[in-house]
Amino acid sequence: MGRGPWSWIVPDGLWEIAEPLIPAPRVRPQGGGTQDRPDEMLFAAIIYVLVSGCAWRALPPCFGISKSTAHRRFMIWSRAGVWGRLYEAVLHQLDDAGLVDVSRVVLDSAHVRAKEGGEHTGPSPVDRGKPGSKMHVLSDANGLPLVVAVSAANVHDSEGLKPMIAGIQTQHDPHRGCHFKPRRLHADKAYDIPHLRKWLWGKHIGVRIARKGIESSERLGRRRWVIERTISWLSGYRRLNPRYERHPRNYLAFLGLAAALCCYKRLLKLTM
Repeated sequence: MGRGPWSWIVPDGLWEIAEPLIPAPRVRPQGGGTQDRPDEMLFAAIIYVLVSGCAWRALPPCFGISKSTAHRRFMIWSRAGVWGRLYEAVLHQLDDAGLVDVSRVVLDSAHVRAKEGGEHTGPSPVDRGKPGSKMHVLSDANGLPLVVAVSAANVHDSEGLKPMIAGIQTQHDPHRGCHFKPRRLHADKAYDIPHLRKWLWGKHIGVRIARKGIESSERLGRRRWVIERTISWLSGYRRLNPRYERHPRNYLAFLGLAAALCCYKRLLKLTM
């Protein structure tokens, strides 16, 4: 990435992965637009908003970008699927380096207060009924986030199990000929539902879900603690907690970008 007063926010090498995924800017018939603004500058500004949690209007002058320009480009790139494809590209780099361990995967969720309301929000049972959402995360054995999702706070955790497992099994790259196939799933008692156990067995996935009233959460916590750390990593991105985005697509875009950053930083740490 080019050196500038804003480049410190982007980890070294991440822009080189993201650049081919960025759609070409559309030229407006009336002229003008943001063609003179480098895409990497806009990319850095979006990451800054995610990390700092600031409003678009509070972008520092060093970016040289108006709030409307940064927000508009974020929306365009989100609709183009840039953040999801960046997330997958980083995961595949980790897999190529042998750093993705799906011998077991861990599933959990975390409540997020939704200050502005919007879709996929509901009364939170852990926050006195205030509007909130749930961040669902599926990690590998080492805590790398493999799949992320969002739902309303009043949706039971167990309803996220099938979509999350389906999400990891559909992460397939035909050019690389590989996909992620989990062997065992670890989860807490919220997922102890008979039909979910049967569904997992049908997928040939071992079940390591704590049984209500039978097994202690402490015993299974030896394997599940990694997901708590992963959720802590994601919650550290201030734009995610609390939730400011009224539209779930925008929140999920920020969540996918945060997961990509977590994975990429892990890749740098383990390969340096």
